Amino acid sequence: MKKSDNYLPVTGKEKNTDVDLVNTKSRSNESIPLKNLYADDAPLYIQQGPYFSDGQRRIDYVLVYPIQKPSSIRRQSSKFSDNSFMQRIRRSFSTKNSRAPLQPKEDPEIAAQEHQADYHEDDKRIMREDFEKKLLETGLELEKDEESKIPGMGFLKIHAPWNILCREAEFMKLKMPTKKVYDVKQGSNVVEKVRLFIHKVTAPLHPKVDANRLQSIKPLSHPYTREKQHLFDLSDRDQFFDSKTRSSIVYEVVKRTKCTRAKYSMGITSLLANSVYLSGYPLHDGDIEGVNAEPNDRKLLYEEWACYSVFYKYQPIGLIRKYFGEKVGLYFAWLGVYTQMLIPAAIIGVIVFLYGCATVDENIPSMEICDERNNITMCPLCDRVCSYWKLETACGTARASHLFDNPATVFFSIFMALWAVLFMEHWKRRQMRLNYVWDLTGFGEEEQDHNRAEYEFRVMKKMGKKEHKTKDKKVKLTCTDRLPAYLTTVVMMAFLIVVTFAIVFGVILYRISIKAALHMSTYPAARANIRATVKTTAAIINLIIIIILDEVYAAIARWLTILEVPKTDKSFEERLIFKTFILKFVNAFTPIVYLAFFRGRLVGRPGNYLYVIGSYRMEECAHAGCLMELCIQLCITMLGKQLIQNNLFEIGIPKLKKLLRRRKSELDSKEEEELNRTMQRYEKDHFLGPFVGISPEYMEMIIQFGMVTLFVASFPLAPLFALLNNIIEIRLDAKKFVKELRRPIAVKAKDIGIWYNLLRGLSKVAVIVNAFVISFTSDFIPRLVYQYKYSSDGTMHGFVNHTLSFFNVTDFQPGTEPLDSMHLGYKVEVCRYKDYREPPWSSIPYELSKDFWAILAVRLAFVIVFQNVVMLMSDFVDWLIPDIPKDISLQMHKEKILMVELFMKEEQGKRLAALDNYSQDKCTYSSSDNQSLPQPRSRPASHIN
Repeated sequence: MKKSDNYLPVTGKEKNTDVDLVNTKSRSNESIPLKNLYADDAPLYIQQGPYFSDGQRRIDYVLVYPIQKPSSIRRQSSKFSDNSFMQRIRRSFSTKNSRAPLQPKEDPEIAAQEHQADYHEDDKRIMREDFEKKLLETGLELEKDEESKIPGMGFLKIHAPWNILCREAEFMKLKMPTKKVYDVKQGSNVVEKVRLFIHKVTAPLHPKVDANRLQSIKPLSHPYTREKQHLFDLSDRDQFFDSKTRSSIVYEVVKRTKCTRAKYSMGITSLLANSVYLSGYPLHDGDIEGVNAEPNDRKLLYEEWACYSVFYKYQPIGLIRKYFGEKVGLYFAWLGVYTQMLIPAAIIGVIVFLYGCATVDENIPSMEICDERNNITMCPLCDRVCSYWKLETACGTARASHLFDNPATVFFSIFMALWAVLFMEHWKRRQMRLNYVWDLTGFGEEEQDHNRAEYEFRVMKKMGKKEHKTKDKKVKLTCTDRLPAYLTTVVMMAFLIVVTFAIVFGVILYRISIKAALHMSTYPAARANIRATVKTTAAIINLIIIIILDEVYAAIARWLTILEVPKTDKSFEERLIFKTFILKFVNAFTPIVYLAFFRGRLVGRPGNYLYVIGSYRMEECAHAGCLMELCIQLCITMLGKQLIQNNLFEIGIPKLKKLLRRRKSELDSKEEEELNRTMQRYEKDHFLGPFVGISPEYMEMIIQFGMVTLFVASFPLAPLFALLNNIIEIRLDAKKFVKELRRPIAVKAKDIGIWYNLLRGLSKVAVIVNAFVISFTSDFIPRLVYQYKYSSDGTMHGFVNHTLSFFNVTDFQPGTEPLDSMHLGYKVEVCRYKDYREPPWSSIPYELSKDFWAILAVRLAFVIVFQNVVMLMSDFVDWLIPDIPKDISLQMHKEKILMVELFMKEEQGKRLAALDNYSQDKCTYSSSDNQSLPQPRSRPASHIN
């Protein structure tokens, strides 16, 4: 349907055709009037069910609004209103709901801040009456409840009759199953046989949900049209449109309805933004806990999906889609595929780590570092307060570095690059299979694009100006109108990125200063673990800053997107996702990029160090390289974000709020249970949290995907930690969606949208990043060059000595030499440092040696070869695996043929029926003509003679 379509009110004749309603005789030709439903007027089973007061008409959507009763009525409140618990509920909900709709994240079409106006309560009531009148004109049926268990809250219940559902389903081009069914033949090739075999073997892992089983019979689906109702199975009209479809249809009607009593025409999202209505939501199917909880899809989802006890089972994707819609279903399907693909990556990563553990005692470079007989004296790590030190003191760091920096790391990097490609290909095939099963193969997202409320508001303001009062010209926002917002976005994004760099630089200064302070300390314990203390505390500080800035950047990205006034929901979401991803990606990976590629390379050399901000000397890497510090940073950041930001916040904060609410309440458990038992379904759902979309869930996983793929060469255990986190994350998100959040409006989607492009971009960048990590961050290339070019016996013996240069201590700059030069018990004349430079007795002392340029050339050659080989292999895998499974393409072709045959038979039947009617009419016409023609009469006898 298009935004510009206008629809006339449904006539009384059409309304009386609704067979779902009872007492149709009492209804007039006009729209059904609003009624006040009081809690004591209906039986308890009707109260708790999602129905109107007659117990027949289903509540498809609910709008909540504030009410102010006269003082005389206010005194006659319900028996719970005097209780302090309900008073607190009233205060909390009046505060929460009056402010919550102003946050754009609760609805994709909330108006901008300047669109909000301070309307009087009488003005809001008038707007509501006008809006509800318009809803009645569209054919919807309304019912009010202003005597609910939540004081100060009124509920507008909306029901769509059968004829309205049919009309809107035709406008929205909803695909519905027809009476025609056909056998789904499974593929006969080896791949499909293997898939069916795996499905049978893993039968115990499948949830006990019928929608998740392999179906051998599938109905043909066709866009619904009232002209071809006979094609669809309408034997049970209550089940033809399920609750998800009904609520989405009603929301489309509510969304296009406008209130014209305000200064500007206002849709539902503008009314929500201005607190004319506090919130709007469809209802959950029923309760999930309690003795009276009847079987429903929500309870089934809770038992088979949202419980931690079923963590080992597959997800019931079909039931998730049936209850929450395609967009949410695709997210959990993608998350399930991603988690499954992490299993082989985690296994290989653990094997690589165990290989490092098994070969650590055979690693010659670390053995040379730990050998006290070498007696290598190293140059100070900082000026003045740091003294000379022995190389064997870095023994532990060298041995630990080998766990992550070993020959298997190169193999693992190549494997993970191919793994990313296989994951993307596997998801494309899975997505196409879901499109076929969910009848989304012909779905076009452009059909559901609506103009956002803020966009229409800005257009109206532009039309109000004198230069835009021409009626023939269509007014729209141009790039010139948005230019200030675009400039603000560019400047603000650049400023935030600079702020991130500045914070990372601040952490660098912290490491430098705290290292010098610990060297000056008189406590032996502090001086004994300087490196570990500095690394760990700096990584924790980085983690805290990342978590804080994530929330700040998300809010700023939303504000910048609102300033740009995107036209549609899709444009708003894509722009918001892109800005948020850029800011969060820079925030999370800037410290890691610094450790991987910059630390230890901008240092200088003894006697000619690089200083920043006065006397701060740039920090060096440990002798075993910066890979160990990079691993620590990745580990703390990844685990911290997953445990604190993703899991602890999502689990702990809701439980803490619930605990505080119970402690403040004066109701005991029995009274609270009684209150919950007597509440209606829409009142219970009002207590749930608003649905804020699935973009935050995607963003968590995209950042995690970056952690897993980008620097996997330095942290092979990242896939294992991601796998363990996602097993919990799936059930945590499931529990949140089923139990703690209001039911979202079902949104159709055939793919995951911009997230796929981000994943594909990260997988491409990961190849380049890992090539540079192996080449420049690890010692893989120097070891390779030494073994095949400089080693006398083809082994790694002498490698450590080869990587160390000499420095004459008399060449220190004045004021930078160690204060305690006798720290080792003897006077040091020559110290060593890690670099490839000429010795002081050379003709060109301290200049870069030929070895440095040779190793640099090999490093660059390795990057080029690694990148091209892996990219070529990735493209080959991409070409080898088709995007559409063969059995799905055959079934889609079969569906088209069957649909053509169905319509041809229908047309043939119509033609034969027309011919029969024509022949019958012709026969009837002939006989009637013979009877109507005047018959010849006999002449009188007198005339004969």
